[in-house]
Parts: sequence; structure tokens; C-alpha cells
Amino acid sequence: MDKQLADLIPALGNKPVLVVGDVMLDHYIHGEVRRMAPESSPSAPVPVLSALHESFILGGAGGVVANINGLGARALVLGMVADDSAGAKITSLLEQAGADIKFLTVAKDRPSIVKMRFMKGTEQLLRTDYETVKPLSDADEKTLIANIPAALQDCGAVILSDYAKGVLSAAVIQAVIKQAHQQNIPVLVDPKGKDFTIYDGADYITPNAKELSEATGLPTDTQEQVLAAAQALRAVTNIKTIIAKRSEQGMSVVSAAPPLHLPATAQHALGVAGAGDTVIATLAVALASGLPIAQAAALANEAAGIIVAKPGTTPIEKAELLATLSGERHAVDTTREAPVFSHWAAARAQVEAWKAQGLTVGFTNGCFDILHYGHVNYLNRARERCDRFIVGLNADASITRLKGVGRPVHEELSRAAVLAALGAVDMVAIFGNDAQDDDKPIRLIEALQPDVCFKGGDYKVEDLPEAKIVLAYGGRFEIMPMYEGHSTTNAIRKMQKTG
Repeated sequence: MDKQLADLIPALGNKPVLVVGDVMLDHYIHGEVRRMAPESSPSAPVPVLSALHESFILGGAGGVVANINGLGARALVLGMVADDSAGAKITSLLEQAGADIKFLTVAKDRPSIVKMRFMKGTEQLLRTDYETVKPLSDADEKTLIANIPAALQDCGAVILSDYAKGVLSAAVIQAVIKQAHQQNIPVLVDPKGKDFTIYDGADYITPNAKELSEATGLPTDTQEQVLAAAQALRAVTNIKTIIAKRSEQGMSVVSAAPPLHLPATAQHALGVAGAGDTVIATLAVALASGLPIAQAAALANEAAGIIVAKPGTTPIEKAELLATLSGERHAVDTTREAPVFSHWAAARAQVEAWKAQGLTVGFTNGCFDILHYGHVNYLNRARERCDRFIVGLNADASITRLKGVGRPVHEELSRAAVLAALGAVDMVAIFGNDAQDDDKPIRLIEALQPDVCFKGGDYKVEDLPEAKIVLAYGGRFEIMPMYEGHSTTNAIRKMQKTG
């Protein structure tokens, strides 16, 4: 628990962050392997993947955008996609993540970058990359550089998210750094390759220990070695601050000031996928909000600790960072408390990560104003029918419209916290703050696209208003029995009588 850091969270996100780099599409094909291809040989068997479903999430610089959105800030994207189906999907996902894409332009000489993964459960059988890695054309490079001044307007920080696919040419990098500095906007770099001199003059760079070693030719096994390598890099590049990511050893911040070493915060790390995107996004959002680097790095370190403790690749969420720092999550078993999302783009990223692992995602919705026996039984039975279970929770404003003055009895964050503590629940997503939702979960379901939606009561699927959306994307419904004699209304009447 860190009350001082927790107090900084509400102010995050007051200025946009510009992301410049290689935006990609991660495409997952999920299925089962029941046999080997008959044309394969005994010495080299070829599995046949029976495809069951597919999922898409933002990759490359898009992962940084998802984290910025999760922290409550707005991202602007300066980059390129092709005029193809993958480019359209990337554009759609960026918009779902709340990004400003007016500076995302169309490349004429390359396809949109796609990483297609064929998954058997959580096992990756094969990855196919669709990409053309070559320098930008002169015309495309000029277009990117010409857009920099307008893209920098009102931004509080810039991230160069480099995957060495062509967007971040040396000319583009230096143009961003020069023009950002003219407006006193800090530039952060997530580097690629061994030649860090191309980032000369950047304010912050975030290599991991291996990348730092390869860029300097120096060992980085110990804290002292990391410090020496970082100072050597600063000397030859004029990069002001090196933020070395050191996995289980935490993070080291090396600048002209005394070095700062932050220990890792995760007790159980399930993987580091996506943690780099979380670190640089948190740093940028914090710096754009006016925080000094020591506090920004401390927040980024805490955010990374949350992410590496999760399976798959998911962006950080402002609410969970606040909950962790304020100690709220320590009131229950932290391995079971579900995340609560009010930003649907971050929730969608979690759903896509679950699907990428081959997991079936279930969904139900309700007010859950006073949790009772009927609710708990219903939720438990539904959870038995899927691998991950989401509860869509009506916001306070929605319940008041539905139930009248005096309801809800408990405000939405309290109701969400109770649901999140249940073993059956893997995510809570709040909906209905916007009157255009009509107090129904249709837009939430459309955003999350769960595999199966559960409904309690005597319904016919064709009579449900959300049925058209669910069936259109390939989802299904299961009608669950209700538990008679248990209702929130009855519980309130009993309390009123005894009160």
C-alpha cells in the first residue's frame, strides 16, 4: 500500500499522449487438434487445427495505445496502415480504444502488419507474419514528418514505439524529437535494435537489461553493471534518462541525478508479455500529467507488477492501479478478486486475451443491488458453463431510471466490489451511465463479444433485444432457471418491515 502514490492516480490523464510507431494487428485462430495430417510423415507429423473461433487485438504500438486508454488518457496515433482488411480492423480497434486516428495515414507500398497465431488452447502451434519490412518511401516519410506539428498540439508527452518495421526512420525520429523539444514536450522511446544513437536527444528510453547490454556491449547482470551501461549509453547518445527494465530485479532509473532502483512488486509473475507497453504508457501519462520522473517511474513499476501477474496480454486499468496502491485489494484474496472496468476498451482487451488462450467467455448482466442466495446460485451455475465469466452491472443512474427514486440501495462501486470478490466472477463491467444504452447491455455485449450470454428466466432467445447482436458475431445464449422466493425487492420489503 502506498497512499502517496495512490493520491496521484485521480489526476492522471489530463493531457493526451502522442504515439508514433508501428501499429499492428494480432490475429488469433483458436481450435482443437484431433488428428495429424495424412500427408505428413511419422518423423515429422503435421497437426490439423480444427478452427473454432478467432480473435483480434492491437499489437505493436497499438498495445501502448490500449494502456494509455486504460489509464484514462487519450492517445493520438501517428503511423501507417494499408488500405486493406487488416488496416480497417486496426483502425476500428484503435477507435474502440478511444484513440484519435486522424494522423494514421495509408501506406502505398506495404500491407498492414498482421501477426497470425494458431492456438491449441494456450499452446501456440505456429505464427505467420504478414509484413513488408523496408524503409519508408520518400513520399510516406514526408507525410509522417509533415503531420508532426499538428499531432503534437496540446500533447503532454510523445512515445516512439519502435518495432523496426519502417515507420520510425531516423529522419522521422529526429523530426519528432526536435519538434517536441521546441514545445517542451518530453519524448519517450521503447527502442529496437542495437543502435540507440538513432534516438539521440530523447528524454527517456526504456530498454530491458538484454537490450541495454546489446546496445552498449557491456554486461547488465547486476545493479552496478546496469548503472555503468546506462551511463555509457547516456554519454554517447545525449539521451537524458535511461529506465532499465530488469524483470524480477525491478527497474532502474539512471540520469544526471543519483540513480533510482525500484524493486519488482509482483509476487507471482505469470509472464512479461505486454509489460513493456504498460511501463512506457504509464510513464508517459504520468509525465504528461506533470509528475516528476521518480513518481512516474514508481507508478510504472507498480503497473508492471499488476500486468505480469495476469495471464495473457492485457492493458493496465486506472481503477486497478488505484486499488492496488490504496490497499483495497488486500481485503480479499487478490488471486481471486476480479477487475472492475468502466472503460470498455480495456475490458475488451482482457476478453481478447482470454480468447487468445482458447478460453470460453460467458456473460450475464443485472443490477445486483442486494446480493442474495438466488444471485449467487445463478452466478455459480453460469460460471460452470464457461472458462471466464463477466458480469455486466447497471450503473447507479440506470437503476434509478429502472427502479425509481431510492434505488439503488448500494452505489455502483460497492456493488461491483461485492461481485468482484465472488469466486464465480472473473470481470465486472459497468454500463448504463449513458442514457443511450436504454438501460440494456446491448452496446456492452457488442463491445466485448462474449462467446455465450446467460439469461435467467422464462425467455425465448428470439425475444431478447440483444439476440440479434450476439447471434450476428457467432455467440450463443443459454437460458438459466431462476430461484423462486429470492429477490432484491423482497429483501428490501423485509428490511423495511423489521426496520
